[in-house]
Amino acid sequence: MRSSSPNHQPTSTQIHASSRGSSITRETHDEVMTPNYAPMKMIPARARGSWLWDTQGKDYLDFAAGIAVSVLGHSHPDLVAVLNEQAQKFWHVSNLMTNEPAIELAQRLCELTFAEKVFFANSGAEVNEAALKLARRYAFDNFDEKKTEIVAFNNGFHGRTFFTVSVGGQPKYSDGFGPKPAGITHLPFNDVDALRGFFAEKGDQVCCVMLEPIQGEGGVNPASREFVQVIRECCNQHDALMILDEVQTGVGRSGKLYVYEKLGIAPDILTTAKGLGGGFPIAAMLTTDKIAKSLGVGVHGSTFGGNPMACTVANKVLELVTESDLLEEVDRKSEFLVKELTALGTRKDLFSGVRGEGLLLGCELSDKWKDRSRDVLTACMEEGLMVLVAGQNVIRLAPPINISHGDIEEGLARMERAIEKLEAT
Repeated sequence: MRSSSPNHQPTSTQIHASSRGSSITRETHDEVMTPNYAPMKMIPARARGSWLWDTQGKDYLDFAAGIAVSVLGHSHPDLVAVLNEQAQKFWHVSNLMTNEPAIELAQRLCELTFAEKVFFANSGAEVNEAALKLARRYAFDNFDEKKTEIVAFNNGFHGRTFFTVSVGGQPKYSDGFGPKPAGITHLPFNDVDALRGFFAEKGDQVCCVMLEPIQGEGGVNPASREFVQVIRECCNQHDALMILDEVQTGVGRSGKLYVYEKLGIAPDILTTAKGLGGGFPIAAMLTTDKIAKSLGVGVHGSTFGGNPMACTVANKVLELVTESDLLEEVDRKSEFLVKELTALGTRKDLFSGVRGEGLLLGCELSDKWKDRSRDVLTACMEEGLMVLVAGQNVIRLAPPINISHGDIEEGLARMERAIEKLEAT
């Protein structure tokens, strides 16, 4: 089992080169930034692969990947190369004209998925906003103007715009901002009876059903195959669109390019972001020719959507993810990680269970550790392991999908040391 970071650890000169002569500290953040974030004390200085170093030279293994974003790790040389190449050509042209990288990326996404049309934006919230607007516009164009109801699910999360945060099923994110958008119903996740009952009563009013195939922020809760298939069935029967939010689950994290491939259905609209750019901001909404007709000229837009630099990087990400055995390796790594996490949970009475798909995993804390997810996260950081939480009782893991077996073992060792130190306090 490894005990130190890899040979490409930077020198102290490299670490401090970018901040030499600077007085920036963690406290500076609080002085100049709005207080909606509470970042860790450490400040990153450099990262490579699954490793990150702070300004003090301490190393960290990254089991968080920027909240499931850095799907191929940090500073992947192939991504750096294509980004630099495009940077020498042009950075931005706006949606007043198109560009080759955007067209190539749209072609690739259509070839790899159910999609026939693509809309680009910059973040998951933006493409989820676009998907919801498209669903209502499609219903308006093709059916009754009263067909506006959006069905979503408790504990869902779809972004931070006012529309998407209202559709997400967590009131703590939408309360306190005044009147919320109307026409949104939240049902229990994975409850087939509740879903069928609602559609039996109000199905003709529904324009779309929106869900994450694996709820991320809501606790890493996978949708059952039956639940997803019943949604597809209800949407078909009532002329409603099925929107899959694969912002967190997409681009190989599940062992497939997108989770819907494992569920035996195809959505009408799919949103993807996070891993699509491997760390460079980009997002896409995928849909069919028929539905896309409702997104006519001037109906929606994005100044930076389809940015040539972002699209160039995303093209390379998709190439690297799909044109290798990387997806098969995700399943093998996941199996090993679940086995070892389960064993660690048993030894330390730490986890009551581990769930998820591929390399998006949620570890439910046992009664002994109830409501202590933040304590566990902090202890792991002190041991040089970056993890995530999904509520007070779930530790969420989303490492780069190309993480090495040795790095997984080292991360597990660091987690165990963190728990042992917590036990001793």
